[in-house]
Amino acid sequence: MKLAVIIVNYNVKDKLLSCLRSVAASRVNFETEVFIVDNASADGSVEAIEHFVTEHEAHHISWRFLPLDKNVGFAAGNNHAIKKTHAEFVLLLNPDTEVAPESFQVMVDYMSQNTQVGIAGCRIVKSDGKLDLACRRSFPNPVNSFFRLTRLSFLFPKSKLMANYNLTHLPEMETVQVDAVVGAFMMISRKALDKVGLLDERFFMYGEDLDWCWRVKEAGYKVMYYPKTTIIHHKGSASARASTKALYEFHRAMQIFFDLHYKNQYLFLTRILVYLGIWTRFVILFLVNQFRIQKVVSK
Repeated sequence: MKLAVIIVNYNVKDKLLSCLRSVAASRVNFETEVFIVDNASADGSVEAIEHFVTEHEAHHISWRFLPLDKNVGFAAGNNHAIKKTHAEFVLLLNPDTEVAPESFQVMVDYMSQNTQVGIAGCRIVKSDGKLDLACRRSFPNPVNSFFRLTRLSFLFPKSKLMANYNLTHLPEMETVQVDAVVGAFMMISRKALDKVGLLDERFFMYGEDLDWCWRVKEAGYKVMYYPKTTIIHHKGSASARASTKALYEFHRAMQIFFDLHYKNQYLFLTRILVYLGIWTRFVILFLVNQFRIQKVVSK
């Protein structure tokens, strides 16, 4: 099998069906299997997925539905499917995305021709057509996190120093080596996967993509942003349905990532300031969300 696509769904039935229709319209010249993992959705997703799979069972794609009896999170949900495939490339794909017909072919061709690339992501735009800034990133650290949390990175998007996290000083259409791409569309090679292992299940629904990229780079592979194909990300669909939980998990992921990769590099006082910054942000956004119809987790 050349490509395994893994989609973890939780209560976003309509977005998921749009995603699956776009996947079914993919034009590829290789074998593809699609794993749909459902995290115990209660919005009719299970029945809708079963119906979709039945309708498309004769399609050029092999469909596999893996319903779970509880919400195990994004990392564990993906791992559940990863363990069931031996494909040469594995793609993590959010259920609230829509891929272009050529997306899979373009990305597999690129990674096949560039064996030093362990993880690659494509250009991702949000529903309004603007670039999803998470699709190419530096690893968060105390410095670039400060500029982002104080919004100086948004005020000075062309500054290499202040916009270091989201790399907005770089052209959108430039292929570039980065620290990380986003789990909404993240392709990993089998060689890199076998070397670094599964996603870290300590992360529930954020941060696991950053951590995977860290481990892949640490193993000697490149992480690349390859904007030769573009997908749409209807961002926030899943987190909007459980905003307080999502907000908490977003900030918990920040702390886990810091503890795993930075904690030992900093003095005790610096670590305390980092933790204080993370959880102060959580409290502020939690309070702000009480007065907002559209809840905020991260921008």
